[in-house]
Amino acid sequence: MGRGLAALGAGALLLGFAAIFVKWAAGVPPLTVGFYRMAIALPALLLLAQGEARPQGRGRPGTLWAMAAGLCFTFDLWSWHNALAWTSAASATLLLGLAPLWVALVSIAFLGARLSGKGWMGMALALGGAVLLGVAAGARLGGGRGEALGLLASVFYGAYTLCLAQARRHLPARRTLTVVVATSATAFGLLALVQGDPFTGFPRQAWLALLAVGLLVQVAAWWLISWSLGHVPPSLGSLGLLLQQVATLALGWLLLGEVPTPLQGAGTLLILGGLGLAMRHPPVPKEGA
Repeated sequence: MGRGLAALGAGALLLGFAAIFVKWAAGVPPLTVGFYRMAIALPALLLLAQGEARPQGRGRPGTLWAMAAGLCFTFDLWSWHNALAWTSAASATLLLGLAPLWVALVSIAFLGARLSGKGWMGMALALGGAVLLGVAAGARLGGGRGEALGLLASVFYGAYTLCLAQARRHLPARRTLTVVVATSATAFGLLALVQGDPFTGFPRQAWLALLAVGLLVQVAAWWLISWSLGHVPPSLGSLGLLLQQVATLALGWLLLGEVPTPLQGAGTLLILGGLGLAMRHPPVPKEGA
């Protein structure tokens, strides 16, 4: 499991740049950002997937789970990209990091797992931090709209994590990610066409940011994470993405000048502390289950 955790950590650190690149792609509509993120990544993933052996016997269930993951990822990114237009990169990403809580709750409610008192305490602290972010002075850009969208994104992110883990039980990492990205690119493209969003006419910096989020984040980071989810438990894998929140907080401060207010700082500490506590006390199967 050590190699899986190392790959998860490296992928999570690369994911920390995702919010930065989306912010730098100013002027590009959220649906168009999602489309190019997937469309740029898809050729590279198709090439990578050629080297993997085809699944024997159980490929169809894995493909269906990967397609479901792609749809969840589409709505996750759409919500998150919109959140970034209304709040800071740190706030949107910290709220996205609540996804492990939804994964844990699903494990408890439907998969027969149980959670210790410290695990519940970690959840409560993280959710309390989310509330603080929602009422912080830093939410003034949209009156809490960005925070609400970030919270919605975390729900879809949790669903994506669960579907991705199921897909990895049947498919190798690169093939799984290729199906996810192809599904998401199709969904983003259709939604952008229906909404009438532009696909061209953006400045050079925006194109460079789209290229970076497609190759560095969607290919490199998510390949590492997809591979790791085949070697670590889903709840631990999702909680391990806590590193993304820390990286985004630091990068937003250094590269975007997003200095947190005291109330935002308190919310951030509560979220990170709560997720850290929950990570140390994840749900475990019930005895005899």
